[in-house]
Amino acid sequence: MSHNGSIVIVLHQAHSTAGRVGRLLVERGYRLDIRRPPLGDTLPDTLDEHAGAVIFGGPMGANDDHDWLRDETAWIGKVLKADKPFLGLCLGAQMLANELGGKVYTHQEGKAEIGYYPLYPTDAGCTFSKETGLNWPKNVYQWHRDGFDVPQTAYSLARGDIFCEQAFVYGDHAFGLQFHPEVTYAMMCRWTTRAYERMAMPGARTRQEHLDGWFEHDHAVHQWIDGFLGHWLGHKTQAQDT
Repeated sequence: MSHNGSIVIVLHQAHSTAGRVGRLLVERGYRLDIRRPPLGDTLPDTLDEHAGAVIFGGPMGANDDHDWLRDETAWIGKVLKADKPFLGLCLGAQMLANELGGKVYTHQEGKAEIGYYPLYPTDAGCTFSKETGLNWPKNVYQWHRDGFDVPQTAYSLARGDIFCEQAFVYGDHAFGLQFHPEVTYAMMCRWTTRAYERMAMPGARTRQEHLDGWFEHDHAVHQWIDGFLGHWLGHKTQAQDT
């Protein structure tokens, strides 16, 4: 195994994990430097000792009034200034949008995306596919009731039906994904049990649809996120060789 340094992994609950993204990073030779700011962990002052950073999701909103959340959002600016790879997933993507001057909002009809939903690449997203050899998954796993507008300095890569913006890129390697490619089957079972009431929200899928969707859609999601992480970290993409 090669030793590629460490990646800052930012989680927001005691029981949260980095899921499949964490596992794929470890398989690529990275060490996971896990920080949980809501539980009192600090974030690194510089990124000199790290190869990149990933901010995951959480039950809080990107606009909530927490000191740690404001500090964490401002910290994204440090990662961008250091020109290190940054990946925001769900809440992390919304925080990236906020830091770049975009807007995070609740759906005007109170709808949520909880379960699998179609994903449509934009023209920039199609160009990204051609450049990387990575085909966007046609359906992705969602768990959110807030969305974001893509900041003016960034490019929209993919869109959806309920929440328009689903993926964007800022610069060469700062990405925000509204969906959850990190989710494992065990995580899905846990989420749909512990937060069962979320599936009663307008627009949400039933628990059975979540589980059925995994078997139908997850292979493509796994292929995509594996190749995407290689691209994100500056490695040659192997996705088309598998």
